[in-house]
Amino acid sequence: MREGVRLGVDVGRARIGVARCDPSAMLAVPVETVPRAPEGSDADIRRILELAEEFGAVELVVGHPLSLSGHATPSTDDAVAFAGRLVGAAVPVRLVDERMSTVSAQQALRASGKRAKQQRSIIDQAAAVIILQHAIDAERASGKPPGQLLGTDEGPPPL
Repeated sequence: MREGVRLGVDVGRARIGVARCDPSAMLAVPVETVPRAPEGSDADIRRILELAEEFGAVELVVGHPLSLSGHATPSTDDAVAFAGRLVGAAVPVRLVDERMSTVSAQQALRASGKRAKQQRSIIDQAAAVIILQHAIDAERASGKPPGQLLGTDEGPPPL
């Protein structure tokens, strides 16, 4: 298992959830919800890169939202494009399958007693935690980095 802090990123149309793990890559925790910047602005990208620097992240793990059947959706295209804008930063960017992360996050928040209105401000962070925890658990189990490293030929191409 590679050591080092990683940031998990859940890309949404209005908000971006961010989570991080500890340097031993054992546990993912929520960090913040970044507002999605209007087209033509890089404020959201800059904030994520600031967080990566602040936490000393060695990698960005971006959720790759495929449909349940594994096919691309408009959200897939948006997340892949967003991840592509992060490539070239000081840290590698990895796309990992995030099917059901938001649904799982909603269920967990509901089970903890949060009403739908209370969930809005933290649902994206909870989804980022699920994405990142899944990625580090998969790496621990397989011994291989999860998903696809962007900017290289490693792994399958984005759908």
